[in-house]
Amino acid sequence: MLPVRLDPSVHDVRYFAALLRGVNFVNRATITVTKRGFIAVVEEARTLLALGTAYIFSDVFDEYEYNSESPSNTQDSADDEDGANAAFEVPLNTLIECLNIFGTAGGSNYNTPGGGRHTRWKKVNDNDDGDERDDDDDGGRGRIQQFFGGSSEKRTGMRMSYAGAGYPLTLLLAEDSTGPTTTCEISTYDAEPHLELPFDLEKMVLKIILKSEWLRDALSELDPSCEKLTFIGNPPPREDPQRQKAKSRVGLKPMLRIQATGTFGSTEMDYPNDRDVLETFDCAQTISFSYRFAHISRTLRALQSSTKTSLRIDDEGLLSLQFLMPSPSPKLGKRDEGPAAFIEFRCLALDDD
Repeated sequence: MLPVRLDPSVHDVRYFAALLRGVNFVNRATITVTKRGFIAVVEEARTLLALGTAYIFSDVFDEYEYNSESPSNTQDSADDEDGANAAFEVPLNTLIECLNIFGTAGGSNYNTPGGGRHTRWKKVNDNDDGDERDDDDDGGRGRIQQFFGGSSEKRTGMRMSYAGAGYPLTLLLAEDSTGPTTTCEISTYDAEPHLELPFDLEKMVLKIILKSEWLRDALSELDPSCEKLTFIGNPPPREDPQRQKAKSRVGLKPMLRIQATGTFGSTEMDYPNDRDVLETFDCAQTISFSYRFAHISRTLRALQSSTKTSLRIDDEGLLSLQFLMPSPSPKLGKRDEGPAAFIEFRCLALDDD
C-alpha cells in the first residue's frame, strides 16, 4: 500500500470551504501542496488578464501532514524548507460541493461573480447591520458568521488524503462523531503551467491598505453594466494638516479616486486623506490605470468576506489585490509568520488608446 502523501484534517470545514469559494470563478483550480499548506490558483480563461490565488496555510487545519513524493537528502532539505511540492488540477466546484455535502459548510450568500448583482451590501450607517460592523475591529470576528454563510449548530468534519499523481483526492466527511459519514473521491489531473504575473515591489507606484468595507461599499454602488474601472492615485500634499483640510474644500485632488465608465455614463468615488479610511498610502506621483470591470468583479466573493484589503499597482499597471481573511479561532492569524489565510487577485491593465 502506498504511503499517504497528504493527510490534513479539520473538525469544521466552513473556513476551508469559504476560502475556496473566494477564488471559485472558474471550474478548474491548480492545487499546489507544500509542508506549509495549500496554494489554489485559478485563471480567467488563460487570457493573461486575471489570476486568483488562495493561500491556505497549514494552521487552518487541526492536523496537517505532508510527505514529499521523492525523497531528498538532508542538505537539499535544509536548502529547501518545503521539499518537493505536489501539484494537480481539480474541479473546484466539485470539491466545494463535496465539502458541503451535509449542507453545513456554509453557502454563498452573495452574488455570483461576473453576473448582475441581485442584492446590495449594507452601508456603514445601516442600523440593522450595526452589530457586525461594531465587531469588525475585533480581529475580524464580526464578519465570521457572514464569512461562513450563516450560523449552523451542526458542523462537518473532514479528513483529506492524496497519494500522488494519478490518484484521486479523497475526502472523508462526517457530520459529527455519531452522525453519518461519506467518502468522496474527486478525479485529479496533471497540473498545466499557469499564468505567471510576478509583482516587483521595486516597481510599485501605488500601495494602499484600507478596510475592505470601504472598497466593498464603493464597488456595490456601481452598475453591473460598467465596462471599465480606473484607479487614480495622487501623492499626498506636503503641507500642514490644517491647510490640507481647508484646501480639500476648494478642489484639492483626492489621494485615491475610483472611476467607473459604462454605457450610461461614468461614476467617480473619492477617498479622503484620512487615516481612518486609508490606513496606508504610498504614491510618489500621479498614476492612472484602467481595468476591465468584469475582471475586478471576480474579487467580490473574497472582498465580501475579508477584513482588510491591500491594493498595489506597479509601473506597468499590474494590479494586486490582497484580501486578509478573518480567523475563525484566536490561534489563527496571530503568529509571526502571518495570517492563517489570504486571497490575492492580479490583473493586467487595459491598453488605453
